[in-house]
Amino acid sequence: MMKFRLNPPVTIHRLSCVALVFGCVFGIITNAAAQNQSFPVTPGLAPPVGNLPYLEGHALGTQGYVCLPGAGGTNSWTVNSARPEATLTINVFGIPVQIITHFASLETNPNEFGKPFVLPGGNATWQSSFDTSRVWAVATKHINAGTDENCSHDGSIACLLLQSIGNQRGPTGGNILAKATFVQRLNTQGGSAPTTSCTVGQTVLVPYSADYVFFRAGE
Repeated sequence: MMKFRLNPPVTIHRLSCVALVFGCVFGIITNAAAQNQSFPVTPGLAPPVGNLPYLEGHALGTQGYVCLPGAGGTNSWTVNSARPEATLTINVFGIPVQIITHFASLETNPNEFGKPFVLPGGNATWQSSFDTSRVWAVATKHINAGTDENCSHDGSIACLLLQSIGNQRGPTGGNILAKATFVQRLNTQGGSAPTTSCTVGQTVLVPYSADYVFFRAGE
């Protein structure tokens, strides 16, 4: 009689561990609002009353710049709105786990704030790595780096409050970011425009890190 054997127990154990980790991460994200977590609220970047923080991630990425002709014939580096790129993570059992991707994309599902704000290079976009829900947003407030305890690194890119101009559920109805109303960018480090001379059309990606805090309307 032919005998069949299961895969080695270690394989099943590893699969169980992976499932457990991702289950825990998903639970952390979807239940963050109910856990009374403490999020930084910078007065100069506070959203309107009634919007509550529910999710935070640490970002590592790059800010893009393009060289354009300036006044008096001097070229200068200018933010390239099509080139923000970052990965947001949270710490799970001492391991950074990706939860969101940040990039620029065209607005495809505008809300009541969306129509006046579509940028030529696309709008700042955050997409959940778990359910692919999205939020598009534009900056409405900023503070210069080095002027606040939550934005303390001189010479870095500004800290921002961004307002949602569009939201989209994931293909199976996921809504991790579909209800986001505002996004704060805090604790920025790096990412500022180069101070070197440049040739028109030249591009550069400058590394930066930051903390992003997501808000939604209170329930």
